[in-house]
Amino acid sequence: MVRLPYLTALTTLFSYGLLFAFGQIRDFFRKILDWPKSKDLKGYAPICLGLEDFYTRRLYLRIQDCFGRPIASAPDSRIDVVERFSTDNNKTLQRTINTTSCINLGSYNYLGFAAADEYCTPLVIESLKKYSPSTCSVRVDGGTTKLHAEAEELVARFVGKPAAITFGMGYVTNSAIIPVLMGKVSVFQSSFGKSQGGLIISDTLNHNSIVNGARASGATIRVFQHNSPSHLEEVLREQIAEGQPRTHRPWKKIIVVVEGIYSMEGELCNLPEIIAVCKKYKAYTYLDEAHSIGAIGKTGRGVCELLGVDTADVDIMMGTFTKSFGSCGGYIAASKEIIQYLKYTCPAHIYATSMSPPAVQQVISSIKVILGEDGSNRGAQKLTCIRENSNFFRSELKKMGFEVLGDNDSPVMPIMLYNPAKIPAFSRECLRQNVAIVTVAFPATPLLLARARICISASHTREDLIKSLEVISRVGDLVGIKYFPVENEKAQALKKVD
Repeated sequence: MVRLPYLTALTTLFSYGLLFAFGQIRDFFRKILDWPKSKDLKGYAPICLGLEDFYTRRLYLRIQDCFGRPIASAPDSRIDVVERFSTDNNKTLQRTINTTSCINLGSYNYLGFAAADEYCTPLVIESLKKYSPSTCSVRVDGGTTKLHAEAEELVARFVGKPAAITFGMGYVTNSAIIPVLMGKVSVFQSSFGKSQGGLIISDTLNHNSIVNGARASGATIRVFQHNSPSHLEEVLREQIAEGQPRTHRPWKKIIVVVEGIYSMEGELCNLPEIIAVCKKYKAYTYLDEAHSIGAIGKTGRGVCELLGVDTADVDIMMGTFTKSFGSCGGYIAASKEIIQYLKYTCPAHIYATSMSPPAVQQVISSIKVILGEDGSNRGAQKLTCIRENSNFFRSELKKMGFEVLGDNDSPVMPIMLYNPAKIPAFSRECLRQNVAIVTVAFPATPLLLARARICISASHTREDLIKSLEVISRVGDLVGIKYFPVENEKAQALKKVD
């Protein structure tokens, strides 16, 4: 959890205050100057209105060249970034035919499967020729191929659950499944009726897909402090004692939702302690392993394997194929009864076009490489490499004096920037020195907690990492984001004390 220093908070608030003040002043004079030629809406209300519109126009557009950069290559250890320019102060950006080759520290290519692979790529090309890019149908009609059935069996075996179901988009996997689990009919309750009596307890830093899924479910929502089993227990005890709003009847079901690795924090979930609390109060556990499955654990089986948790203790396991497997889509793994129920009732399964067959083949092939079923040990080598690369890079960043969030073994490592002026400065300067980095700001993070998020890959060589560290260190000195003493300075200070 970020502990924001008072001075940093004050200067950051002052910077945002200036931006908001000047933005309001510009809007005021713009209304006066544009009044004679203002458009007549003929009684219609403006579509774009409010704080979000102001934030986009007066803050985001000023630095939009730092976001949404087009690429012209596979997202491997290096990436070709398309160069852009603006002739209207960043309101619009024009692409050029030029590209810049950069070390890629932004993509979720944890195991390096996003680029051409000696085992996966030929099988994917073969599936493309056999099945075409799309099934042009939903799963319950003509959209289920042999590949889909094989992938679901393989995913279930890989994560250690009896059954699994796949979806074409990772975001939809959460946002569509949670309402079904809390909806009119559920395997957790025997009666038919309205969506009442369900309680979702969610970590405060859960992904937006979980937040929107919970809101769409119609269930009562409570949050607990990030990664705090003790506060989770307080919330559970309080809610069980109070019961449902107004009626105070007992809850029909309670689901606790957490993530394996928190995507904006790089932190591992305190899963053993959370599982213990859920068992104590008879609450179900929903685990989002989007960033952890395939990337951590001795054999790549995620946070459960890393922390020694029996997958039988996790009721519903969710994950995506976009990070470690170099594909697209997501999955839910659970008991056979739950999976069968989802196949009958989930709109994302019944109404959405099924996963592209080549994407499904990529999932199958990459998991087989991880399991060693391709006849090689490349999967084990990739897992060793991602772990060593992640821990090396995180350790070196901390030695340089950066404020780095997250835990060891996590391939996600945010570097705190805080001040809004440092967001574009850090991003642009890194790109100028051929290192592609993702910067993240409001609304993806709290307003005062802007950061750069680095994602490490098994495809990175040690030379790539060292070159990136040198660039980040230089840019960090230039921008002023080394909030802690450098390790050498720490040692010298300790010697003086002794």
